Amino acid sequence: MDLNSDLGEGFGIWRLGDDEALLAVITSANVACGFHAGDPSTMRRVCVAAAERGVVVGAQVSYRDLAGFGRRFIDADPRELADEVLYQIGALEACARAAGTRVAYVKPHGALYNATVHHEAQARAVVEGVRAFGELPVLGLPGSQLLEFARKAGLRPVEEAFADRGYTPEGTLVPRSQPNALITDTAAVVERARRLLDGELVAVDGTVLKTSAESLCVHGDTPGAVGHARAVREALGSVAPFA
Repeated sequence: MDLNSDLGEGFGIWRLGDDEALLAVITSANVACGFHAGDPSTMRRVCVAAAERGVVVGAQVSYRDLAGFGRRFIDADPRELADEVLYQIGALEACARAAGTRVAYVKPHGALYNATVHHEAQARAVVEGVRAFGELPVLGLPGSQLLEFARKAGLRPVEEAFADRGYTPEGTLVPRSQPNALITDTAAVVERARRLLDGELVAVDGTVLKTSAESLCVHGDTPGAVGHARAVREALGSVAPFA
C-alpha cells in the first residue's frame, strides 16, 4: 500500500503542517502547485526534501483559489481548467527536475477532487490537462468520473482511500462543513487503515462499504497528522509507492 499526504501547503511566511516529519513516514507527497497553496520556494523546498528521502513527488492540482484553500467549488470553463492543470504540473515539474526528481502522478485537491467524482466536464478537463503533459497516473476516488476518463485516455487510474476522512453511505467523502467529516482519533485512523487492507470501510452511519485502494491518504493539515501517519505506517507493516 502506498501512503500519501498533502505537503507544501504553506504560502510565503505561512506554514501548514509538518512537511519534514511527514516525509520521514510517507511514500508519496502530493505537493501543492501554487493555486490553492504553495509558492515557488515552497514547491522547490519540498521537492528537494522529498528527493533526499526517496519520496515520490505528485502534483496536487486545484482550482485557482488561494483565499479558499481550494475548498470551494468553481464553475470553471473546462478548457481553462485543463490549461490550468497543465500549468500546475509544469510548474512543479520544473522544481522537481531542479531537485533531481520528477512529477510521477497527479491528484486533484479539495473541491476539485470532490467535483470530479460526478462532474463529467471537469473530470474530463482534468484528464485532458494531465494528458497534455504526458502519461501520468491519476489518483481519485473509486468509481469516480475522473478515474473513468483517465482510463479511457490511456492513463493509469489509481484508486485512493482516506484514513482520516468520513465517508457517506454512497462512498463519497463527507463535506468538511458537516459533522464527522474528519477522523481525529489516532486509534480510529489506524482502524480505518486496517479495514481498508481487507477491502472495506465504515461510513458515518455504520454502513460497511466494499472498496479497493492502491494508495492511502493521511492529510497533512489534520490535527495530529504526523502521529496518525506514523501509526498507520506501523499498522500497515509494509508500504511502497505505487508510481
